[in-house]
Amino acid sequence: MTTSTHAPAPALPPYTAPQRVTQTRVLRSEWTKMRTQRSVVWALLSTIVLIIGFGFLYALLRESHPPHDPASFRSFDPTAISLAGVNLAQLAIGVLGVLLITNEYSSGLIRASFAAVPSRLPILWAKAIALVLTTVALCIPATFAAFLIGQSVLSTQHLDVTLSQPGVTRAVLGSALYLGGVGLLGLGLGALLRNTAGAISALFGALFGVQLLVGFLPGAWSDEITRYLPSPAGVAVTAVMRDPLSLSPWTGLGVFLAYPAVVLALAAYWMRRRDA
Repeated sequence: MTTSTHAPAPALPPYTAPQRVTQTRVLRSEWTKMRTQRSVVWALLSTIVLIIGFGFLYALLRESHPPHDPASFRSFDPTAISLAGVNLAQLAIGVLGVLLITNEYSSGLIRASFAAVPSRLPILWAKAIALVLTTVALCIPATFAAFLIGQSVLSTQHLDVTLSQPGVTRAVLGSALYLGGVGLLGLGLGALLRNTAGAISALFGALFGVQLLVGFLPGAWSDEITRYLPSPAGVAVTAVMRDPLSLSPWTGLGVFLAYPAVVLALAAYWMRRRDA
């Protein structure tokens, strides 16, 4: 009996080519992290359910209690009723933005991330890009679905509107853009404070707390300051019937987006200068 011997396959040479850290590669890494976290999936699912589900329930409520007098008809905003869930969904998206960065600090994973990307800032920008693209891509279909479902409910009382009417499509798209901005604000606060509870508290304070405090100021001061606060400025783009005390839709969105831009800039500054 003869035995055959096979020479072992030659070992492949080690890969010695230099690896460059690029924004695209960091973005791909952060996208992988994001889509494999259960908290992210649940937060995004909660956002969609709140946008569509609460809008549907609120439309049912208003359909059962329609306006009866001329003044009520003039102030009735069918689009705002369909998009009522956006006000709740912003909490889920804001908390998601916080968790995307604070989870890494609490688990210690951020040290490995900084070791792989010594300049650090591409990580923050990649998280911001991934968060905004994911949020807007999911929320645009959700807000359109909420609008169509809500209007189908209101149509039984002939209270519905269509997307072709002035300001309606802008409000539906603007709601998704507003939610993307809230996510960025949460991410910036999380990166700045590095603590989940503290960042969520700061987020709620920025969206609601400051507005309550300003409400104690004299009327003229309160009205003038309130329009430039994060939430009142941002929701201007989501309304069809404009409040005379609020900013114009796109100006309001621009003012609102300035808040996460400033917070992210501060977070980037301290991220480069503080230890992980």
